[in-house]
Amino acid sequence: MTANCGPLAGMTPDQLRAALAAAQKAYTDLMTGQMGVSFSYAQGDGTRSVTYKPASLENLNQFIRDLQQALGICPCPRSRYQRFRY
Repeated sequence: MTANCGPLAGMTPDQLRAALAAAQKAYTDLMTGQMGVSFSYAQGDGTRSVTYKPASLENLNQFIRDLQQALGICPCPRSRYQRFRY
């Protein structure tokens, strides 16, 4: 995946780096149990609650890899098995 196609198309390198940092923080927070999922608060006219869908570790891991590939940090995975002939 390159930054020229897919959902990362049009993002500047600075935007990609910021997204990578946010994704890595979310991954770390999820792994260490620091990410909240449900929040409630009281307001003048009553009680409100907000629930966020927890992120999937697999989805976050793939997103981090996609961002790293777009930034050229890690090479793209091989699409097929490489055989060597002697």
